[in-house]
Amino acid sequence: MSADDDKYPGESGRRRFVKGVVGGAALAGVGATGSAAVNSLTTSPGSGGGATEAMAIENTAGPAPRGMPQVPVEIRSDGTIAGVWPEVSTEEVQGRTVDVAETEMGGLTYSSEWYQYCGVETYEGIQPSYESDNVFRVGSSPGFEWQSDLEEGAALTVDMFDDYETWGNGVGVDGMGKPGTASWRSQDTENTIPVNVLRSPVIEELAADGEASAPDQSEPYTVTDDVQQWLQASTSQGVMAWLNKCTHFCCVPGFKAEGGTKFNAANEVYCPCHQSVYEPFSVVPTLFTARPRPEG
Repeated sequence: MSADDDKYPGESGRRRFVKGVVGGAALAGVGATGSAAVNSLTTSPGSGGGATEAMAIENTAGPAPRGMPQVPVEIRSDGTIAGVWPEVSTEEVQGRTVDVAETEMGGLTYSSEWYQYCGVETYEGIQPSYESDNVFRVGSSPGFEWQSDLEEGAALTVDMFDDYETWGNGVGVDGMGKPGTASWRSQDTENTIPVNVLRSPVIEELAADGEASAPDQSEPYTVTDDVQQWLQASTSQGVMAWLNKCTHFCCVPGFKAEGGTKFNAANEVYCPCHQSVYEPFSVVPTLFTARPRPEG
């Protein structure tokens, strides 16, 4: 059995993988010269790209090569939930003047390059200088029944998730958190950047204490000090978000999706296309080669 075969979840349970930097096998052993070559190849004729480390919800089963990148969130004074966009500056890169979206957050470098895969790098909203209020808004096809009464384009607010400690949809166990789907930086554009928002007591406790009990398992979830620092900076009131594009073939996974029950993923994020599974309560650094953005 090959390593890739082993990553497909079996019907009677899936295998767990060592947590840490994943998706970087192709870059392993690349020295300074090789790394420069990688960046050179991926920055021309576009902007940005190259070897990139992002914080992501961990891929634990299925063919996906790595986790899906987190979108840091902020809750504004009126309760509106928004994604944090990195600070934009202008830099000279390989003799060209380009806009760069990058900022320090939670002890890490947060960059727009985290989202440059699956064609998202071509979206207008991923351009550093695209003007947006960065609010998460209800899309045309919400992923959860509770959102069906919300008007398309309505802003997500934290009070919509007030029952996050008890919410359930008949899949897995209740009390893991309340999810919602949204679009981000997509107003007046041809393409939609899809995100999944989750407010969870598990995330709230991990950010506060580095450890959290949960009704789906007997042992608590734990994170390292570095990850706790990141969660404190990138989440708020138990609210987290991620770019909802499976890193395998760019399908749209779902938290507590019905199909996940068959693959021991009832309380996790499950992609129905090829059974990839992601653990939203395991946030890990993920190494991959970001694609360059087209010339702006």
